[in-house]
Amino acid sequence: MNERETQPIDDDESVPRWYVIQCKGGESFRAAEHLGNQGYELFHPILDVQKKRGGKLVWVSEPLFPHYLFIRLDRVASNWRPIRSTRGVLRIVTFGNRPLPVDDALIETLREQGTEDRESSVNVYFRAGEKVEITEGPFKDLQAVFASHKGEERAIVLLNLLNRQQHLEMPVQHLRPER
Repeated sequence: MNERETQPIDDDESVPRWYVIQCKGGESFRAAEHLGNQGYELFHPILDVQKKRGGKLVWVSEPLFPHYLFIRLDRVASNWRPIRSTRGVLRIVTFGNRPLPVDDALIETLREQGTEDRESSVNVYFRAGEKVEITEGPFKDLQAVFASHKGEERAIVLLNLLNRQQHLEMPVQHLRPER
């Protein structure tokens, strides 16, 4: 046995590590799809948020890190060449011309945080004090002030009725920003 065979293997060279891929603007989902089709192990953290589309609140999936995703590669055994030419990929993030590995603990933490479902996602569309218009129900077309969220699907608004400010609870989907 020669001296080289008895030396411990360099951890950076033999163990697959997570690296960061920078994607072209708005193409992280495309890059993730194409890299996945090539057999790469990926982590593309997404966040479900409510957005206003066509006058209604809808759930939309957005990248947690716009323009970035994570890929798990072995420095020796993985084929790095096709990555740069994959649709949606801009480059592998490097430091001093070497790909910079990401700590596995960070990826694990992000995965644990990402296990929340839509029910625990937050509607961030309305803020306390914002003027809103009621779009449905008996108070349709009246203006109110958004006070707070009550759970995930309900809201408390302040509505001026009979010269007094009344607290009303209603579905958050019945509100839109005042025009």
